[in-house]
Amino acid sequence: MQYNLRPLKQEEYSLLEDFLYDAIFVPVGEEALPRSVLLEPSIQNYYQDFGRAHDYCLVAEQEGKLLGAVWARVLSGPVKGYGYVDEHTPELAISVQNEFRGMGIGTALLRAMLDLLQRAGYGQTSLSVQKENPAADLYKRLGFTTLEEKDEDYLMLYAFAR
Repeated sequence: MQYNLRPLKQEEYSLLEDFLYDAIFVPVGEEALPRSVLLEPSIQNYYQDFGRAHDYCLVAEQEGKLLGAVWARVLSGPVKGYGYVDEHTPELAISVQNEFRGMGIGTALLRAMLDLLQRAGYGQTSLSVQKENPAADLYKRLGFTTLEEKDEDYLMLYAFAR
């Protein structure tokens, strides 16, 4: 499958809300959360006011259609993200449209983002993933380690080689 990876354009920033909703893991047999979940402050952190310093996003595009996105932000302030480690560690979010999962797009996006963050001078990046989410295996394969195991999810960390 042919596609291009590129930075998200400013006029596309509003699409992060849709990508984030699609990234919310829904276990087999359960119903998706209502879209209103995106209004929770801890969720809004991942897309609201995107485009600030320390915000990065790459998308996979095929013939003008966005197949997936990976983005990273340094989240600070009173409301933390689910993958919060500290005020210097960007948190990752990734989303690939259902019909394009399992084709290597997520892996390509994640590798490209890890490269971008390392070139930007970060020492590490983090994410949170539900234990049941098959993406947890992808993160482990790419070198993420479990920093903390919670009831339903893992806080994972990727440390860049120095």
